[in-house]
Amino acid sequence: MTTKLLEANSIQSLLGKEAESLLTYKAKVSPNLLHLPSPDFIDRVWLNSDRHPQVLRNLQQLYSHGRLANTGYLSILPVDQGIEHSAGASFAPNPIYFDPENIVRLAIAGDCNAVATTLGVLGSVARKYAHKIPFIAKINHNELLTFPNQYDQILFADVKQAWNLGAVAVGATIYFGSEQSARQIQEVSQAFKYAHELGLVTILWCYLRNSAFKQEQDYHLAADLTGQANHLGVSIEADIIKQKLPECNRGYSAVAKATNKSYGKTDERVYTELTSDHPIDLTRYQVLNCYCGRAGLINSGGASGKDDFAQAVRTAVINKRAGGTGLISGRKTFQRTFEEGVKLFHAIQDVYLSPDVTIA
Repeated sequence: MTTKLLEANSIQSLLGKEAESLLTYKAKVSPNLLHLPSPDFIDRVWLNSDRHPQVLRNLQQLYSHGRLANTGYLSILPVDQGIEHSAGASFAPNPIYFDPENIVRLAIAGDCNAVATTLGVLGSVARKYAHKIPFIAKINHNELLTFPNQYDQILFADVKQAWNLGAVAVGATIYFGSEQSARQIQEVSQAFKYAHELGLVTILWCYLRNSAFKQEQDYHLAADLTGQANHLGVSIEADIIKQKLPECNRGYSAVAKATNKSYGKTDERVYTELTSDHPIDLTRYQVLNCYCGRAGLINSGGASGKDDFAQAVRTAVINKRAGGTGLISGRKTFQRTFEEGVKLFHAIQDVYLSPDVTIA
């Protein structure tokens, strides 16, 4: 299924007052430092790495599917919210998604590169769909049934199960900064090592989780802290990094001030020479920490709301112009009607297909 490409003036209209700033801004850090998305990204960036030939094949399959095929960009549907946010909270707005087949159908109708979801979802429909759209099997989750609620990513599946059901990639989350982050890093590092041995791509949700990160602003979204989380993620050989769009900066100093304790290490040039308050600069710092884009940065689309189309297009413009690799959009799509979810995916993809949205 395809739709007419959004015209440049439609993108501008959705961006509203921010249009000029987001579409014409020149980033502080030169794009010449980056490995930018392109049709030959696998040959140009990954060919000389230690990745198994089967990993390269599966990476190419991921980048060669859907409406963004062979552009170097990715549009992915992720649905693990049935565990992470509870099935009721996630699917009550649109109960068709209690049936996992509809999750895969949405990704196909939306012309996505891949669908990322749980072992249970993929396992229930694998024989029907594994050859029709690339599968990304999410192997760990945070469950919210324990009382009181706790926040810890635990393994729900193993890599061999993902391989057996025909997945091209595994996904995992680490809550960097949390009490259990050291264990999570070790578990995911071992899982990613095994995944690469089996030829699977590795995708890491590099999220922050610590009450100290929430002060007068939510520094879970700080460019300096999320950037370092990205850097830790690529250090355990994540091939693709998923991160929330940054909204602020100076997380290190905010935590130190709030706790009256020394915290981490940074450099003032991060804030004066490498970033500014502009969202494209903040996101480019995330890309820099993904080994200058060698590991693609995909930003998340965020929670659903009344301005979903405008917010999704805004996020896509920022990600693309910063040097990112694409968007991973869940609740904004599956909490709408099926038809509207498809349209939202196409609106996001239009940004990456548009020659008018260029690297900043």
